[in-house]
Amino acid sequence: MYDAIVVGARCAGAPTAMLLARQGYRVLLLERAAVPGDTVSTHYLHQPGVQRLRDWGVLDAVVASGAPAMRRTVYEVAGVRLAGQAAVPSGDNAAYGPRRQILDAILTEAAAQAGVTVRMGATVTGLLDDDGWVGGVRYTSGGREHTEQAALVIGADGMRSTVARLAGARSYAEQPSLTCIYYTYWQDLPADFELYEAPGRWVGTVRTHDDLTLVAAYFPQHEFDAVRKDALRSYRENVAGTAPGLAERMAAATQAERLRARGDQLNFLRQAGGPGWALVGDAGHHKDSITARGITDAFGQAALLAEHLRGVLPDRSRTAAALQVYAEERDAMLDPGYQATLLTARLTVQSDRLALLRAIEGDQELTDRYFAVVAGSLPSEALVGPELLARL
Repeated sequence: MYDAIVVGARCAGAPTAMLLARQGYRVLLLERAAVPGDTVSTHYLHQPGVQRLRDWGVLDAVVASGAPAMRRTVYEVAGVRLAGQAAVPSGDNAAYGPRRQILDAILTEAAAQAGVTVRMGATVTGLLDDDGWVGGVRYTSGGREHTEQAALVIGADGMRSTVARLAGARSYAEQPSLTCIYYTYWQDLPADFELYEAPGRWVGTVRTHDDLTLVAAYFPQHEFDAVRKDALRSYRENVAGTAPGLAERMAAATQAERLRARGDQLNFLRQAGGPGWALVGDAGHHKDSITARGITDAFGQAALLAEHLRGVLPDRSRTAAALQVYAEERDAMLDPGYQATLLTARLTVQSDRLALLRAIEGDQELTDRYFAVVAGSLPSEALVGPELLARL
């Protein structure tokens, strides 16, 4: 009998399991993959996500893995160019973009070191019912079916979560898919965290392991079928038209891996929990990757859920009350970033945002504060003060 079973050992599930184990709970972590593998991801960790890793004592392992620090951000749109470093309260404005097979392995190892029982190659096939309360899971591993009981089952198993489906979690705040993304990695491409925006187009760069730079190109979702017919040509044309300076640097670089794509970027919130179950990460909330908030938000949900579960398991009434508060606070925490992402993913240059950027351009202090607000390190009130309002 476990206090909690967490399904999914990636950037939502592994930290959740780790934090619960550090509270003294007995935790089982199940992962379908036999070994941590790569997955479609922008990789980027905004500064609040980096701070979570620092607080958890995991950042040193990420740095030691060879993930390069990114401290400079560049943003270009409609002739406006901002370049600077996010003015984060901690003073350490480094961001990171680790490859997922490396980051997820580090997080899973941290969970194991905290006392979590980790079982890889375990595919959940069902939830156990205990008088209307989810009382555990059925899963297959090594060709055999197993059952494990728990006071709480936590789904951290991605956008198409098995736990969410089996528990009957309802979705809400749904929006249609807005963009599709194509990306690959380039060798010998000097870059910072760079963002380039044009009507109907978006391009971003993230530095990662092995001296590689990810270059991602976004298109409107309705163009997905047309783009995929000659994806590499469309990808290069997008970069050349949206970020010509970057395209010039790419001409001297080497494409290191195949082109990857994602054309199913769902936008939704799901019910955060119910009798004996809860959701974290993409299982409970997914949005377009254009703002690269997925990993950072997963960390935030893991921390929030673990804190609300402190000292309540296995008491069902206290757990139910804790999950209700978690759901309310989770939605309040995620909604600003969700709305901003939906706006950005429409790939239209907003006139009011452009006016703000033009007012900021040339003022380094405001530029750095702007990047901190976008990262989620500062509230918007830290940027829009009397000095800036006078310029608008």
